[in-house]
Amino acid sequence: MPEQDASTAKEFYPEVPQAEVSFPLKGSNSLDWGMKNRLSNIFDSKSGKTVMLAIDHGYFQGPTTGLERVDINIVPLLPFADTLMVTRGILRSTIPPSFTRGVVLRTSGGPSILKELSDEQIAVDIEDVIRLNASAMAVQVFIGGENESQSVHNLTRLIDVGQKYGVPVLAVTAVGRELVRDARYMRLATRICAELGATYVKTYYVEEGFETVTASCPVPIVIAGGKKLPELDALKMAWRATEEGALGVDMGRNIFQSESPQAMIQAVREVVHKRERPEKAYELYRSLVAEQPVTVG
Repeated sequence: MPEQDASTAKEFYPEVPQAEVSFPLKGSNSLDWGMKNRLSNIFDSKSGKTVMLAIDHGYFQGPTTGLERVDINIVPLLPFADTLMVTRGILRSTIPPSFTRGVVLRTSGGPSILKELSDEQIAVDIEDVIRLNASAMAVQVFIGGENESQSVHNLTRLIDVGQKYGVPVLAVTAVGRELVRDARYMRLATRICAELGATYVKTYYVEEGFETVTASCPVPIVIAGGKKLPELDALKMAWRATEEGALGVDMGRNIFQSESPQAMIQAVREVVHKRERPEKAYELYRSLVAEQPVTVG
């Protein structure tokens, strides 16, 4: 039998209403607790933003430059990433299970760069997503692409199963060569993904009108890093995007193909989380590069 609680001096604070804590992430306050908890592994609780490290390129490109040896080139970057965008094969084979930050699992796939990329299918079962303790599932959506309807169907199927098990879905808006990368297209693609139930959306930054893209999307937007840029240009892009409403970046090549990936990801963090000006962040990048030991070949 449990002991009877004989204390009469307990503080029940009857005069203090129970606090109702609002979840601060855009468009996410009505989500279930499990969804919010997983999103908290992706977005920093102080800044409300994220630096995602995208290394899932191999699912259709093979050993991309900079990703030839994930154990050597990427694992040392993990302490600086809020979230890792990765395939289940690399996660199981190469990423240390001591990595306790968010994992966004690539869950669509099919064609390689040798075929029509928009012909993707769902490639991972929800049971494996949960088994791997993923914080979100990522699916490519080809608005305006040859297989647009199929990719939208992939998205909605993942949203349905994600709602059932409390796993957020990241909709990745793909832009084919035949599509114009402008604010009008980005507004169309991101809004469709949000309307269909995506928890957050990844898209490309555009220099004109990007603030209208983030304003018209009712869920968080993170930007893709895209092609490799000079380091200062990549930092400027990250700064402009976050100043214009993006809640972070999902960078790959602009980090792991940098002259110094460790220095670059730290500079990106300064821009995203501390709103540091890109020129100042670039100074940090150069100073970190200068501190690196010189190797004699």
